[in-house]
Amino acid sequence: MTFPRTFTLVVLVACIAGPALADGSVVGLLTPEDKVRLARIDATRAAALADARAHGAPADVVTLDRAMSGTLLSVRKADLAGDWRCRTLKLGKSAGLVVYGWFRCRIVDDGAGWRLDKLTGSQRVSGRFYDDGETRMIFAGAQSLGDEPRQAYGRPGARNQVAMAVRPGQDRLRLEFPEPQVESTFDVMELERVRSAG
Repeated sequence: MTFPRTFTLVVLVACIAGPALADGSVVGLLTPEDKVRLARIDATRAAALADARAHGAPADVVTLDRAMSGTLLSVRKADLAGDWRCRTLKLGKSAGLVVYGWFRCRIVDDGAGWRLDKLTGSQRVSGRFYDDGETRMIFAGAQSLGDEPRQAYGRPGARNQVAMAVRPGQDRLRLEFPEPQVESTFDVMELERVRSAG
């Protein structure tokens, strides 16, 4: 998977549910550091997966392989709004391979496209999805810790988080964060839709 250097997007009409579309190239919204991270995501992913599979606990490696599995489905034809359960897998550096428990996430269509908020846990990420073709999106967000208010991507001092987002199955999403700022070489956030009973 090669990250495109430029791609043209149009403004999203508020009544259409879908990933946010920026006027011009979404790459222009990203920090220089995040552009570099995304440009080398393939190599970063491959190295991190190899290291995690070599050194992770067997049960955690099974969880990792399951999270990375699936056939990529269209993101443009799906309504992602709703409640999700989400967990993060950290690969590489001091993390080795760490699988965290499930937390609550929510995706909403706020009139400008899809927005993700991790609602529980001591590390919470919030941000927006941007269109990047039929089967993938770019996620640009920021991390807040503890009781901090929600952070916005790109603001001074923000803990920026950038990821490639894909839909590897019905009611599944996967966000891949290359070279996060702390703890690991590569993070995977997997999401599973929460269906109401009845």
